[in-house]
Amino acid sequence: MKVYGHREYHTFTEAATKFLKESDKRSLDRDAVTLKLLVPYIGNLSLNQVHMGTLEPFISARKQQGTKNGTINRDLAVIRRILNLAARLWRNENGSTWIENAPLLQMLSTKDARKPYPLSWEEQDLLFPLLPEHIRKMALFKVNTGTREKEVSCLRWEWEIEVPELNTSVFLVPGEIVKNGDDRLIVLNQVALAVVEEQRGKHPEFVFTYKGEKLAKLHTSAWNRARAKAAEAYEDTTGKPCPDGFRNLRVHDLKHTFGRRLRSAGVSFEDRQDLLGHKNGKITSHYSAAEVENLIEASNKVCVTDSRKTPAGCFIRRTLGAK
Repeated sequence: MKVYGHREYHTFTEAATKFLKESDKRSLDRDAVTLKLLVPYIGNLSLNQVHMGTLEPFISARKQQGTKNGTINRDLAVIRRILNLAARLWRNENGSTWIENAPLLQMLSTKDARKPYPLSWEEQDLLFPLLPEHIRKMALFKVNTGTREKEVSCLRWEWEIEVPELNTSVFLVPGEIVKNGDDRLIVLNQVALAVVEEQRGKHPEFVFTYKGEKLAKLHTSAWNRARAKAAEAYEDTTGKPCPDGFRNLRVHDLKHTFGRRLRSAGVSFEDRQDLLGHKNGKITSHYSAAEVENLIEASNKVCVTDSRKTPAGCFIRRTLGAK
């Protein structure tokens, strides 16, 4: 609304639309989902009416749906970003900002956050055979490379780099796909390499596809069904209650599994950082063949054998009940 001599007011929906049009964030798709959830609660409010009080109905509804505080905090972070832009950057025709000041949005306690749940080999054997073939291959690749879901679903053949000295190849994922913004080197242990070779020639662009189309994600209804059946099989096989972590296993837990297995196998912290794609200041596109060989050797330490004799074959949490 325009009033001469006064600040022009904008609704939250206007601001959300402007944010989505102008943002180049890697998480824009997720932000769009958040904003769609917010519109019924605050979409018609002017920006100066958006604060913790008016957000309370949204927060309460999310909690009643079982949403963790950490996820709600990510929603609040999107709102905070929009309000900060409205207060500091976005301008009306008369030069005034969209709002005078951005209110303080208090983040929720994350004590309810679900802890990572690395799979045991036995649990992996229960779950993976129940997954559809196209998802099983992605999961097997993920648990042997420590990649994030998006890095797997978007993996392209053009990112593959031959390493003739080692008679193998690696993938270099560009930073715009990676959460921390750095190029991500993916080395292939024996299992991951076998998965890649099985996929070769199936699609000209993407490594993992289903019915000729790129797979958007691993966490689908098929994942949930397999997870539920695996939980039942766990109880039938062991005669014990299924751990909540396994019953509600997240796709991201496969990355934690790889990291835990590397640690259990005695892989150094620096090598674990490289293999998991963590930000460490190294120029990831400048690995030498010797460094790649070292990382492949480290990654192969978590490959399972028929006898199950692997340094990462057991977890202390299984004995002590730690998570």
